[in-house]
Amino acid sequence: MKTLSRRNFLSLAAAAIPALSPLRNGRSESDDAFLEDLSRRAFLYFWEQGDPHTGLVLDRARANGTAIAGRHLDVASTALTGFALTAFCIAAERRWKNPDEVRERVRSCLRHLAYQQEHVRGWYYHFVNRKSGDRVWNSELSTMDTALMLGGVLTAQRYYREDAEISDLTSGLYERVDFAWMMDERTGLLHMGWYPERGPIRSEWAAYDEENILYLLGIGSPTSPIPVSSWYRFDRQPIEYAGYKFYGRGPLFTHQYSQAWFSFAGLRDGPPFHIDYFQNSVTATYAHRAYCLDLRSLYPNYSPDLWGITVSDSNIGYVVWGNPISRRDLDGSIVPCAAGGSLMFAPEICLPALRYMREQFGEYIYGRYGFADAFNPQTLWVNSDVIGIDQGITLLSAENLRSGNVWRWFGRSPDVRRAMDRVFQPG
Repeated sequence: MKTLSRRNFLSLAAAAIPALSPLRNGRSESDDAFLEDLSRRAFLYFWEQGDPHTGLVLDRARANGTAIAGRHLDVASTALTGFALTAFCIAAERRWKNPDEVRERVRSCLRHLAYQQEHVRGWYYHFVNRKSGDRVWNSELSTMDTALMLGGVLTAQRYYREDAEISDLTSGLYERVDFAWMMDERTGLLHMGWYPERGPIRSEWAAYDEENILYLLGIGSPTSPIPVSSWYRFDRQPIEYAGYKFYGRGPLFTHQYSQAWFSFAGLRDGPPFHIDYFQNSVTATYAHRAYCLDLRSLYPNYSPDLWGITVSDSNIGYVVWGNPISRRDLDGSIVPCAAGGSLMFAPEICLPALRYMREQFGEYIYGRYGFADAFNPQTLWVNSDVIGIDQGITLLSAENLRSGNVWRWFGRSPDVRRAMDRVFQPG
């Protein structure tokens, strides 16, 4: 494996896979039945593990639907709120629940965020109590978690565009986020967060990760916009692996989260990058599968239909693994949301992988909310938990593959369109 300078990287030919576009046909009836079942189960997590009054959803729960006692009892995450609001729109559209009942859950959540949950200049704490919204674990005001929350807020705004109260609540939530306050004047980059006890986190969003949604929402802000130049300030790390050339050294989730809402297909940003970010994520998905297949000498269970590692639980705890330039901490585990979150990019390799997991291991890993967070086919370890954001990215990615609805709803926002127009150009 090697890394390349940006100059040399830009001179290389495109990766040796065909240019792909979203919403490809060719799925069988059994494929669609599988996606429907997987999606409904993922939605059920948000419905059952969410508080009906605040709309906040548990960060994690047992795979059988019971709550986790101890440290994680009643802990929700702000990022998960964005996935939840989007999941509710999908459920209403597909009539998985009574649409009126779903709308009231959305309304309760937005009222809570607008009027009750603590924030500072529109930014929300990373982890909060599901019932009260109070800060827990002395967590930071999280710029990334707030951005993902806004993904759901703006999706709900456009899905319920004829509901005056929801329109007002969602507009207010976005408009009060002070993006400029979180920007370092010296570097022109956004801080990762802020603590009331000591101020901004010194670390900034300075390298290509999951933060595209954060910068774009900042650029599109109707009240506190950041300069378009901020988009070009964070570094794009060029990677070449097994003949695949792409940007971004992080695990697969870093390619997935922003594009769960933003549709980048057919667009490139301006100089000096000119990157097609959708195709970049397609290539990253293929490269990730190649990375897993190269581990077969260590983990012989890996195969073209059994692959996928991204940040998850493991037998020794929560692990940040799946970085394509590292083999640290790997133990042969499989994380289903690695393939699940890339359904919108490469269904021709992701859908067979997910179906194989269910067919071969479903008795142990596929339950009330879909796939367990992680499992090890070699040691037969199965995580007893599901993690909400993993169910969320799988649901949103599957919906974008099936209908493009999340991209469509979110993309109707005039603020989103303004940001996209300022940064991207066709082709």
